[in-house]
Amino acid sequence: MSREHASRPRRAMGQLEAEILSVLWDAARRLTPAEVGARLPGEPELAYTTVMTVLTRLFDKGLLTRERQGRAWAYAPVLGRAEYTANRMNAILRDGGDQPVALARFVDHMTSAERVRLRKLLDAQRHKACPDEVLAL
Repeated sequence: MSREHASRPRRAMGQLEAEILSVLWDAARRLTPAEVGARLPGEPELAYTTVMTVLTRLFDKGLLTRERQGRAWAYAPVLGRAEYTANRMNAILRDGGDQPVALARFVDHMTSAERVRLRKLLDAQRHKACPDEVLAL
């Protein structure tokens, strides 16, 4: 086992992608792999090639855009943090089997404040849909 692997605990699957996306969401501009690596939490800093590989994979998945900045690529997220989270939640719900049961379990684990917020969002959506529903009758 190399010294690098022995000194750093192993990340959970997908954790490095999530950390890199978080760094990019927090940035006010596109970042190069070196800039992303420097902003990632933990010591020692990851190898440039590791960061570059993950950025390339995220780009290939359609999660990042990139443009040349000198000799390097500079990356930015396609979606904001909230939009990305909503897309993931929808995909999990769509692909996760029994939707009514999954939604019921999801709501069961919400705090009362989260349920109030969800009810307000659902009510607002219903009111936005009302004019179309009336026209369809």
